[in-house]
Amino acid sequence: MMTQAPRIGFDRFIAPEWATTALKIRAGLARPEDLEALLDAAGLGTAARTKTRTVLKRLWLKPRVELGDYADRGAAIFRAHPDVPVAAMHWGMAVATYPFFSKVAELIGRLSALQGDCASAEIHRRMSETYGEREGTYRMTNMVIQSQASWGAVARAEKGKRVSRLAPIVIENDELTAWLFEAAVRYAGKPLAISGLQSQPVLFPFDLTRPLAYLASNSEHLVMRSEGASNQFVALRGAT
Repeated sequence: MMTQAPRIGFDRFIAPEWATTALKIRAGLARPEDLEALLDAAGLGTAARTKTRTVLKRLWLKPRVELGDYADRGAAIFRAHPDVPVAAMHWGMAVATYPFFSKVAELIGRLSALQGDCASAEIHRRMSETYGEREGTYRMTNMVIQSQASWGAVARAEKGKRVSRLAPIVIENDELTAWLFEAAVRYAGKPLAISGLQSQPVLFPFDLTRPLAYLASNSEHLVMRSEGASNQFVALRGAT
């Protein structure tokens, strides 16, 4: 039986060095004490530290059961290719793990598609429509945007009133590309059209240069489905 995904969960700012150290721990390249030292240096209070550790635990250290293999494969990619953009590793894991993070990413991707930026107020309004009009939704949306900015995906301007895309991160590694596809499919919860994979709003920070249909068709974890002569979709292998 699948464990139910948390509705929000990503409720803290996560600095890139914290996430990368957590990834290194999962990959066997760092020790838990290394992460604790970083959190010590950050001067977090007891409650903030506990909540931050919880986010990192779900992100890399101890993911939900159904995401354990996905996290292990991500760590293996990082271990074998230490030059891959580490922000893409954290983004893929966050998209697969935290629907709240993914929804913010999707909204920024959609709202900034034409002009390259969007109003923070519009992101907050749409998040409130989905998660409720409460202070927690506003605060946690800000935490996600702040984290995405620290990971090099967006910049905040006009005292945080606008969010703009930064130059896309080029992804040239086949394994990482397929792994990111999988995150998008997991978030969507349904097959995605091959024709739209390269422009998935939730993956807006990345320039996916590799042949997407080829990678999907050769993946051990994805499967191609056809509906008619020209409609091809990619789904999780084994999903009904």
